[in-house]
Amino acid sequence: MIALHFIASIFMDAPGVWGILATLFTLGALTSAGILFMWASIPYRNQRSSPWMLAVLMFTNSLYFVILVLGPGANWPLDVAAALFGVFPLGLALLSLRQFRHPLRWSMVLLYIGLAGFLLTFQHRPGNGGTLAVNAVLFTVFLGCSIHFLYMHRRNTAGAFITIAGFLAWAAVFVLAPFMQAVFPLVQVESEVWNLPKYLVAVGMILLLLENQIEENKYLALHDPLTGLPNRRLFEDRMTSALQRSRRTGTRMALLVIDLDNFKQINDALGHHVGDQVLQHVASTFVERVRRSDTVSRTGGDEFSVILEEPTNREEAENVGASLRQLLELPVTLEDCLVEIGASVGIAIFPEDAADAESLCIAADRRMYEAKQDKRRSNRDAPPARWRSISQEESSINE
Repeated sequence: MIALHFIASIFMDAPGVWGILATLFTLGALTSAGILFMWASIPYRNQRSSPWMLAVLMFTNSLYFVILVLGPGANWPLDVAAALFGVFPLGLALLSLRQFRHPLRWSMVLLYIGLAGFLLTFQHRPGNGGTLAVNAVLFTVFLGCSIHFLYMHRRNTAGAFITIAGFLAWAAVFVLAPFMQAVFPLVQVESEVWNLPKYLVAVGMILLLLENQIEENKYLALHDPLTGLPNRRLFEDRMTSALQRSRRTGTRMALLVIDLDNFKQINDALGHHVGDQVLQHVASTFVERVRRSDTVSRTGGDEFSVILEEPTNREEAENVGASLRQLLELPVTLEDCLVEIGASVGIAIFPEDAADAESLCIAADRRMYEAKQDKRRSNRDAPPARWRSISQEESSINE
């Protein structure tokens, strides 16, 4: 829209109808850019009233510019169009008040009520009434953009700061430009100076995209892409931090290493997509069970590690491990199959079992493999069924 605005502004001085159309298109593209940006910025676009508010703002702005450019002497139609700036957004907000309310919605309603009052007061002023009206509409649109952007990007980064400052400067242009013309008529300011805020906004948004990409890359470098859990790299960092806190405070810390039973058979029999769902289910189950201060990470293909800080004793850590194991023994429905996952758990306590991270991991791994071997020996004669189709389950129930 901004590009179209620049193109249309080239032909604004054309004589006759072409100049009028170019003026309408220039103003319409500029206001539409701001309104569409605000609509794209709101977190409630799926609300039923949201597209109606977009349509109302697009209609009222277009109608006002059409009347202002085509009929500058039409006083009462211009007054009606100005009043609609306040009436339509307020009416729509009140109609949807029971179903939806949001501070951004009401900030826009109040902003446009203020615009309606300003237009009804100054738009018929002799000499520069039309210019004041156009600048007031554009000021309202881009002030609204800055409010929306500030609400959606409340963070202390260069990209957010530059973009918000750019939108505020863009809105201020429509106040400073007529002020300079009225107070300092002999001072000539190049048009490109007034366009600088547009480029400032563009630079800020590019910086914001780069910042988002950097944050995403950092997240991907430290988290498992399938489950969203910390990966081995972040696990080792948190393990080191937890050990340092335990040494400093003289408290215990527990490491749980959990390996899924027969995960390879599930992958081979039901497919890797079901295996992925199993891993995601296990991750969400563990995260819901442990405290927020603890760490759940995926440290291998079907291996998970849990760091428990400040357990009172070994019994408490064993109780957590037993509860996690019991949760995985409950059948879960995946791809029309009831899957029994099962797991083996190894537990190591700092400082009783090991004094450093590597030794603690080795101790927990060794106990996990011992638990797995014990389970295999006990199930050697009668291995349990690990999955069953829903149709088989229903058939057995009917029988």
